[in-house]
Amino acid sequence: MLSFNNLSLRRGSNLLFQEVSFTVHKKNKVGLVGANGTGKTSLFKMIQGDFESDAGEFNYPPDLRIACLDQEVPGSDELALSYVLSGDHKLLEIQNAITRAEEDGDYSSLGDLHSKFEDHDGFSAKSRAEQLMVGLGFTESDFEKALKDFSGGWRVRLNLARTLMKPSDLLLLDEPTNHLDLDTIIWLGNWIKSFQGALLLISHDREFLDECVDHIAHIHNQQIELYSGNYSQFEIRKAAKLAELESNYNAQQREIAHMQNFVRRFKAKATKARQAQSRIKALERMELIAPAHIDSPFHFKIPETDKISNPLMTLEGAELGYTNSIVSNVGVSFRPGDRIGLLGVNGAGKSTLVKSLTGDIDLLEGLKRDGKNLVVGYFSQHQVDDLDLQKSAIQHIQNIDEKATESEIRNFLGGFNFRGDKAKDSIENFSGGEKARLALAKIAFQKPNLLLMDEPTNHLDMDMRQALTVALQEFGGAILLISHDRHLLANTVDEFLIIDKGKLSRFNGDLEDYRKLILRGSIDLESIKIEPEAKTKLDKKEIKEIKTRILVLEKSLKRLQRKLSETENHLNSPDSYKDESGPNLHDLLRDQVNLASQIEQTEDEWFELNQHLEDSS
Repeated sequence: MLSFNNLSLRRGSNLLFQEVSFTVHKKNKVGLVGANGTGKTSLFKMIQGDFESDAGEFNYPPDLRIACLDQEVPGSDELALSYVLSGDHKLLEIQNAITRAEEDGDYSSLGDLHSKFEDHDGFSAKSRAEQLMVGLGFTESDFEKALKDFSGGWRVRLNLARTLMKPSDLLLLDEPTNHLDLDTIIWLGNWIKSFQGALLLISHDREFLDECVDHIAHIHNQQIELYSGNYSQFEIRKAAKLAELESNYNAQQREIAHMQNFVRRFKAKATKARQAQSRIKALERMELIAPAHIDSPFHFKIPETDKISNPLMTLEGAELGYTNSIVSNVGVSFRPGDRIGLLGVNGAGKSTLVKSLTGDIDLLEGLKRDGKNLVVGYFSQHQVDDLDLQKSAIQHIQNIDEKATESEIRNFLGGFNFRGDKAKDSIENFSGGEKARLALAKIAFQKPNLLLMDEPTNHLDMDMRQALTVALQEFGGAILLISHDRHLLANTVDEFLIIDKGKLSRFNGDLEDYRKLILRGSIDLESIKIEPEAKTKLDKKEIKEIKTRILVLEKSLKRLQRKLSETENHLNSPDSYKDESGPNLHDLLRDQVNLASQIEQTEDEWFELNQHLEDSS
């Protein structure tokens, strides 16, 4: 359907692609990925005919219907529902022709026009448009509002609804999740699954890509390489390619070992809670994808304060809102080590809760107690928008600590990929992603012990999202996270709170449970309550046998981990590659795989036995 043959494309003096060839077939759903600035959006513009390639051929059928999501919608007096309906240009033409025929009294044409209207599903158009709007978070009262009455983010949602309304054989979506919340992203992913045409999707949301695409087109080094499978499968293949270089392989082994240790620590303290089990699966998946990001320019940590209070912050009987209560009778405490994800439909009060915790909004009623050593790190779009555009990244950090040396600040900012002139020049020309990275750097430099994060991944690319995920995993304070990035949530939080019908309560399920509730069309918390499993009483002999087996497993784990460490040291040693007298590399690689497998099996048995003891106590 789309054919690219030896295609080369420039934007100004910048060569984006050189002699690129690949084909997108009918019904293929392709994720277009690559670092910012590599030409993803330029490729979309070329497909739409905004400019031509510099060399090569780009072909598609002349009758191909293309729908593309525009990023901006100007404010006007046009009503929202009418704007969404106008996405179907053919239907609009038929409707206008019917109106003219009625005004002119051309009754001989009306019959044919009404037949065309019916063939084009015109009678269901209004209902389909309304369903799209509701799915994207609009209420019935929004249907008759003017475009100018919506904020920029909500206008983008209207544009998305208008794009989906257009009959198309090829759908081009450029970052469609940027202004959406988790609930709406879940709905959109489900809609795309049922879309019968081809799709080209630009996104930095790993879970969304996995859900929506069956191919990945990777832009790298002025080439576009097409892979079959979803994004996670692409990452594994990318990791294998990177490992072909010895230096990359060694770095990958260190990253894998780091992730394995993290998973091991989490398993040791986890319980049989649904969320804990879901997170273990997510972390084990991170072990597979971590090696694909060893060439990332982002490597940073979020250190916490030396002194820490317990609890860090408490709300008691709190009424939250601006003038009227949005969330009532809130009682919640945040303690060191808490990792909480906050769920709820758009407008439920998630951001209101966070702003109440930061003090940006006063409590209408109730008490808020801060720990003596509390240091809050707060991220929101507001923090990004408030950056001083005339100052450099270095100056923004110097404002936090005037005693910090420029060398210290440069080393710190390097972890966020602000190097050389990028660190010292004013940030007025920074992209949205660069500003978000700087806002995160400012938070990390303050050494917080309570992180309140409201959609921190907006505008961040895949490598930066991965680096942020790892940094949050290692953070020693407490976290409250609002995010539409399910990969980030699954890998950083241990439990969920949900705001529903004006109440804050604990969510007993995991993200998959939440996804099912959203697709069901209503939040019914009672339907996902997990009934406690019946306890099986063990006699003293059984308990003794289990404890003895646990001790044996722990000794085996120490032995296996020691052997694995020795094997990996050999693999990481330059001496192993110098001459044939060293250890056999194939044997070492085989031993590494076998030992890792034995460790995993031993850990699983250890984990199950410990839980068996817990369940019976």
